Amino acid sequence: MNNQLKAVAMLYAAMLFVSCNNGAKTEKSTPEQDLKPVVSHVMTKEEQIRLTPDGILQEFVEGNKRFQSGTTTVRDHSKQARKSAPGQFPKAVVLSCVDSRVPVEDVFDQGLGDIFVGRVAGNFVNEDLLGSLEFACKVSGAKLILVMGHQHCGAIKGAIDDVKLGNITAMLSKIKPAVLMSQDFKGKKTSKNDEFVKYVSENNVTYTIEQIRKKSPILKEMEDKGEIKIVGVFYNLTDGTLEFLK
Repeated sequence: MNNQLKAVAMLYAAMLFVSCNNGAKTEKSTPEQDLKPVVSHVMTKEEQIRLTPDGILQEFVEGNKRFQSGTTTVRDHSKQARKSAPGQFPKAVVLSCVDSRVPVEDVFDQGLGDIFVGRVAGNFVNEDLLGSLEFACKVSGAKLILVMGHQHCGAIKGAIDDVKLGNITAMLSKIKPAVLMSQDFKGKKTSKNDEFVKYVSENNVTYTIEQIRKKSPILKEMEDKGEIKIVGVFYNLTDGTLEFLK
C-alpha cells in the first residue's frame, strides 16, 4: 500500500512539474513579452537635408497606415530623449487642434525629434503660430507643413454655435471665416449635423493654409521655391484614417 501511495505521489509531482513548466513556456511566448524596442535612432542634420517634401508626405501616409493597423514602430523613447537633447532636426511641422483624441506623433507613426507640433483649439494660425511655423521651416529645416483638422471638433462646433465665453470668444472668432465659407452647404447648418461640422472643419483647414501663404512671405517664398510643401488633411477619430484636402 505504501508503495502504491509513493507511486501516486511521484506521478502527481511529475504532472505538476510539467503543468508549471508548460505554463512558464506559454507566458514567455506572449507577444507582449517578446516585444522589444527596435528604434532608438533620432534624425540627424545630414538625414534631414536629404529629405524631400514629397518623400516626407509619403512617409506620413505609410506611417498612418501602420497606425490604423496597430503595427506602429516600436521605439525606445528613453534613449531617443537622451540622443535628441543636444539638438533637433525634424522633418515636418504639424498644426493640429488641442483635442486629446488626436495623438499627432502616433497618427503618423513618428518618434521623438521627428516632427514639430503646434496645437491650438481649431488649428488656426495667429502671429505666434505663424512665427512657430517659420522657426520650424526657415530656421530648423522642416520641409513639410501639415494643417490637420479632425472629426467632431469642439472648437468648430463652438464657432458654428457662436459660443461666447471668456477668452474662448476671441479664439472662436479666428474660426468664424470658415463658417461663413460653408454657407453653401446643402443641409442643416447646425453643430448637431456631423456632415456640416466636417465641411466647416475642412474649410477651416483651407482657410488656415490661405492665411499662412498670405501672412508669411517667408513660408510663401519657401513653398514657391519647392523647399517646403503645405498640405491640408482631415483626421477621422472613428478609424484613424486621413483625408487629404485639395
